[in-house]
Amino acid sequence: MANTKEIKNRIESVTDTKKITNAMYLISSIKLQKAKAELEEARPYFDTLRAEIKRIFRSVKNLDSPYFYPENMNDFVNGSYAVLVITADKGLVGAYNENVIKEAMKIVRDHEDTTLYVVGEYGRQYCRKNGINYDDTFKFSDQDPTLDEARLITSILLDLYNRGEVKKIFLVYTDIESSIEAKPISTRLLPFHRDYFDDDKRQKEKKIDREFLFYQKPEKVLEGIVESYLNGYVYGSLVDSYCSEQNSRMNAMSSANTNADKILGDLSIEYNRLRQTAITQEITEISAGAKAQKQKRLRGRK
Repeated sequence: MANTKEIKNRIESVTDTKKITNAMYLISSIKLQKAKAELEEARPYFDTLRAEIKRIFRSVKNLDSPYFYPENMNDFVNGSYAVLVITADKGLVGAYNENVIKEAMKIVRDHEDTTLYVVGEYGRQYCRKNGINYDDTFKFSDQDPTLDEARLITSILLDLYNRGEVKKIFLVYTDIESSIEAKPISTRLLPFHRDYFDDDKRQKEKKIDREFLFYQKPEKVLEGIVESYLNGYVYGSLVDSYCSEQNSRMNAMSSANTNADKILGDLSIEYNRLRQTAITQEITEISAGAKAQKQKRLRGRK
């Protein structure tokens, strides 16, 4: 059984740990608010790009683009896959990393010729340990995502696609739906299905009263817009994942603080019990000693 000194040392240790977890909670909260604000500022621009792609499809019939599936799906030739996977650099985020990797592995199991392009050191370490095919030259951090980083990631993946080295590009990230719920999402970046931008049930737009005038071929215009759209999609996914990471860390640290309070409560009770036992024992020993001295004096008088 532990003595009072050992319990007191453990109380101090748990208290110090709680200070760290509480600080991590506060830091994650600040980072989360900042990242959300940056995403909200950039989102309208990329929503507009999607709307313009949709309008181009409505203006130009039989548009041919390498970024879209052919009108006859039988003409599509399958090949290598590239999967952009967004994980965290660090742990202490609950099941955040494991859920993303589990979602990415579904694609790997369905298609063997798949290479992972992993953002975040945690995911790269997982691939190394488990012998999963990934690009070890693709080294990006998930911390403080920026548009410049998103553009660089997009240019690498687009270059692979344009050279024909990959036939499909997927993105696996974590979408933060609320402060309580965040779920991993797997989506195909390229090629697009044509009805993805041609479904008028998804978004009502102004009726096109006059035809577009293209100073370049529509395919060339679409190429530039699609690249910008993908930049926004990747950037939004990076920020969404970053927000989810911070939110997961906040929840993990909140649980740690709750557990620390429970441990401290149990240790305080145990400490007080042992201390009271020690005090009672001391009083008993003093009383027994005083009684023995009294009996000794009485025997001396006889």
